[in-house]
Amino acid sequence: MGKKVQTSDFVHLHNHTQYSLLDGLTKLPQLIDFVKEKGMSAVAMTDHGTLSGVIEFYKIANSANIKPIIGIETYVASRKHTDKDPVKDKQRFHLILLAMNNTGYRNIMKLSTIANLDGFYYFPRIDHDLLGKYNEGIIVLSACMGGEIGDALKNNQYKLAKKIASWYKSIFGDRYYLEIQDHGHPENPLHNLEQQQINEQVLKLANELNIEVIVTCDAHYLKHEDQEAHEVLLCVGTGSFLSDEKRMTLKDFPLHVTPPQEIIDRWGKSNPEIIQNTKKIAERCNVEIELGKI
Repeated sequence: MGKKVQTSDFVHLHNHTQYSLLDGLTKLPQLIDFVKEKGMSAVAMTDHGTLSGVIEFYKIANSANIKPIIGIETYVASRKHTDKDPVKDKQRFHLILLAMNNTGYRNIMKLSTIANLDGFYYFPRIDHDLLGKYNEGIIVLSACMGGEIGDALKNNQYKLAKKIASWYKSIFGDRYYLEIQDHGHPENPLHNLEQQQINEQVLKLANELNIEVIVTCDAHYLKHEDQEAHEVLLCVGTGSFLSDEKRMTLKDFPLHVTPPQEIIDRWGKSNPEIIQNTKKIAERCNVEIELGKI
């Protein structure tokens, strides 16, 4: 038996803050306080298509002695990032990029800039060619069911998922991780069956391709009781009313920053490595930003 998994072995690597406009609700000081209070030593910030909160995050985390992991949840275009055909290019896929070092941080900034200036079509997008060109110093996580892998598995396209994962591995090597989500665990209070099926296939894929796996919570707000406020935020973002039955809702998903002990209770016995891998990623990420300069 390996050593028992501890709360400090888990790091939240997929988090949306108030900087994910009309989608994230988590405020940075409260996030850092929560992480510290729960005995964790690091946390990532991965906002949708933006790095605008990075400096605030870096300062608050460092002052609390928590390691800041700088990242972004970018959008990958279904074809080229410059293609803007309403029939073929409305679909885009989520992907998490984390900066391992200052080169990675610069590359993520470069990708974000290109996404916003050249790739913007509904959302700031990049593509596989750009990832190939600016991959140095970046760790990639395959994201949620809105990612390329999750979407393929959701649509029963296992071979396609395998092809995509193989491509990412060929570019990023051991810097590419497959992501499964905690709400797919049968013991999660808001267990999601579709996510469970995707998780099972991701684990199979990882085994076949020899890719490491991590577990995340895809957090959009800090505590479960913030869910109602997050629903209001989504209504503002989608121009709908809470009373609309057909509006976009995320009520079926627990998208809060889950206390690490709950993750360990659910996954620790069956898949301890997917918890410990989050810590390994955190240890690989070391970005030093010089403040006080232009």
